[in-house]
Amino acid sequence: MCGRFVSTSTPDQIASYFEADAVAGSLGVNYNVAPSQDIYAVVAGADGVARVQTFHWGLIPSWAKDRKIGSRMTNARSETLAEKPAFKGLFKKKRCIIPMDGFYEWKPGHEDGPLNAKGKPLKQPLFINRLDGEPLAVAGLWTAWKDPSDEESRFLHSATIITTEANELMSRVHHRMPVLLPKSQWSAWINPENHDIESLSAIFPPRDDGLLTMHEVSTDVNNARNNRPDLIAPTHR
Repeated sequence: MCGRFVSTSTPDQIASYFEADAVAGSLGVNYNVAPSQDIYAVVAGADGVARVQTFHWGLIPSWAKDRKIGSRMTNARSETLAEKPAFKGLFKKKRCIIPMDGFYEWKPGHEDGPLNAKGKPLKQPLFINRLDGEPLAVAGLWTAWKDPSDEESRFLHSATIITTEANELMSRVHHRMPVLLPKSQWSAWINPENHDIESLSAIFPPRDDGLLTMHEVSTDVNNARNNRPDLIAPTHR
């Protein structure tokens, strides 16, 4: 799964990297992005030009009675996208790219490390990013929802991160990881006219290509209220 990530680029920087137009307002630098917060995503505009827009992290299906369901839909399993009612229609035409500097995952804590209130070791967070420092292009789905109880409400755009089985590196800490899109697939992925589910699904298997690296970071990451550059700094034990 993917429960927290880092986003420090401006909309203009993201737009430049993905050859898109920036139409989103700045969300500021966030070293500890958590579910239910706003995030950037790259989507295809009505004119076919890629755009950087703002989305609520936690997909809210158009048929949902309220937005609370979004808290359970921050991730979507790639293996069941074509089957789940909340995702199968979006998989065909509402795909997006979620840019991030890197993401966090957790493993069991150290016996000699920080302890929780019950005297148990705190889970140890790790930061995973690209070896070359380039942004990650993570596959996602998006939709628009309108509160059925409020006729004057505006549409809320929301998104979810697609996950797949862990590659060799990630399997050391977790059995899932985000689907990472190679640059050669960016245009095809966000193109709403591309309904070739078979070819789109071909990108889901994890890649063991030496793209990623990971290191332990401070357990301060465990608190979603913390947002500092040093959260991604390696810890020294």
